[in-house]
Amino acid sequence: MATGSLKQFTREGIEEAIISNGGKAASSVSKKTSFVVAGENAGSKLAKAEELGVEVINEDEFIRRLNA
Repeated sequence: MATGSLKQFTREGIEEAIISNGGKAASSVSKKTSFVVAGENAGSKLAKAEELGVEVINEDEFIRRLNA
C-alpha cells in the first residue's frame, strides 16, 4: 500500500510491483498490513499505520526490497 506523493512510482505501479512479487495490495491499513510505502504529504493512511504499529518505508527502501 502506498500513501502520499511518490516520485518514482504511481500508486498503481506500487500495487503492480507488490502483486507481481507475490504480495497483496490493499486499499486500507489494518493490523494485517505488512508495510506502507509513504511519500511526501502522506495523510491518514500514514497516521493509521503508525497507530497500528505497521512498518512504514519510503520508495528507496521499497526498491531495495524488490531487488533483494
